[in-house]
Amino acid sequence: MTKTEIIDIVAQGTGLTKVETAAVIDGFLATITYALATGNHVTLRGFGSFRVVQRSGRTGINPKTGKAMNVPPHKSPVFRASKDLRKAVEQGLPERELAE
Repeated sequence: MTKTEIIDIVAQGTGLTKVETAAVIDGFLATITYALATGNHVTLRGFGSFRVVQRSGRTGINPKTGKAMNVPPHKSPVFRASKDLRKAVEQGLPERELAE
């Protein structure tokens, strides 16, 4: 599913225009990005949480050349799904909703 498809679905469900919905979604994503960039974490109950972890440096292999290379330490965003989200994904949609 793409961002455009999400905007279409949310716009239909809320009655907002696609432009208004796109602005809300862009603002939502920018807020999460800002929070992570400033060292905060974001928790959405029933969905999951976003946080930043520090990855240590390591020696990796360049897949193109096959030579060893140094990968420096870096920060990386991670997402952990909530129990509710994991359960919903595991169960899937009821068959009648899949046919619609």
